[in-house]
Amino acid sequence: MYAIVDIAGQQFKVEQGQQIYVHRLEGNEGDALTFDKVLLVDNGGKATVGTPTVKGASVSAKVLSHLKGDKVLVFKKKRRKGYQKMNGHRQQFTKIEISGISAN
Repeated sequence: MYAIVDIAGQQFKVEQGQQIYVHRLEGNEGDALTFDKVLLVDNGGKATVGTPTVKGASVSAKVLSHLKGDKVLVFKKKRRKGYQKMNGHRQQFTKIEISGISAN
């Protein structure tokens, strides 16, 4: 059984027991979360597609940790002008584990 769920503005295909990294979510480590924006549920080949969401379906998850992603360097330069600008960014992520999918 799997579901396609909208978490923090992104769509993920999730299964029970799967661990995924999503953009930083509110909540402490060990907290339980529930996501109601389920777009599709597939139970053994029988798919239920929402319009736009599946009514009564939800995905429950547990927050494992908060962490930062790899550093991305942004370098800007204009040739022959002496202009150089270096900037770095590290995205904030939350690691969650999918604990269950319910499709009432």
